[in-house]
Amino acid sequence: MSAPLRHFLGLKDVDEKTIREILTLAARYKAERGSISWRPLAGQTWAMIFTKSSTRTRVSFEVAIHELGGNSLFLNANDLQLGRGEPIKDTARVLGRMVHGVIIRTFAQSDVEEFAEYGKIPTVNALTDDEHPCQILADIQTIEEKLGPITGKKIAFIGDCACNVARSWVYAAEKLKFNLALAGPDGYQSEIENSFVTQTTDVKEAARDADVLYTDVWVSMGLEAEKAKRAEIFQGYQINHALVELAKKNGIVLHCLPAYREQEITEKVLEEHSQNIFDQAENRLHAQKGILHWLMELPVK
Repeated sequence: MSAPLRHFLGLKDVDEKTIREILTLAARYKAERGSISWRPLAGQTWAMIFTKSSTRTRVSFEVAIHELGGNSLFLNANDLQLGRGEPIKDTARVLGRMVHGVIIRTFAQSDVEEFAEYGKIPTVNALTDDEHPCQILADIQTIEEKLGPITGKKIAFIGDCACNVARSWVYAAEKLKFNLALAGPDGYQSEIENSFVTQTTDVKEAARDADVLYTDVWVSMGLEAEKAKRAEIFQGYQINHALVELAKKNGIVLHCLPAYREQEITEKVLEEHSQNIFDQAENRLHAQKGILHWLMELPVK
């Protein structure tokens, strides 16, 4: 009996063992880039269906597929029959007969899940409104490179705690047993709770003694009409020097990018911590190689 097909649809249903396997692979791929002989995607073509714009996600996945021996096929969803109303399940059943895997960046989590069900090929969530799991794996890789094991550490997330990035952080905290302090205004709190997560409207409380200060944009893609409203509501939910002073002395600042300076983070703080932030961006490549390798269920030599 063959093993069930693997997908990477979010951190909600991924266990600690899987996360650790992927991060171990990511570390190997980073350390041995240019010399490692693994080509788990040799002879394969992977489709990338993107409804939302992207810099880091698109480039890192295209480079990852190439360096793993495969070919990538970038498909703007608006250029497909999806853009004219073809159901996801029909597109999935067509592509499932032609390509070896698919990476999807879109709005609805249900679209990614439906594609996985009907496509019958490995499917990766490269971002939905519900989750951004690839980002969080790269973040954890970065934190552990800088500070050691994340278990027991305090991560302070400042800003929109109901966004996809924060939601994936909540799931990760429970799996890897670190403390996640979410600080956001009323109405922008996470709807998900577990014993490793605290929520507050007080940014100072969240930042105090944190190992990591983390933020994201105030206005996620698809919410541009709320830009003016959010700019007013999120005043005070910014990583600045006063907040950095409350964190641990050896603490780090991370931002998943793109950054809007003088909104969620000051120009000065971003530039002072740019080495870590751009290491974090680079790790998208390595973490995603780990994900793609893990999907193939290949032994690690």
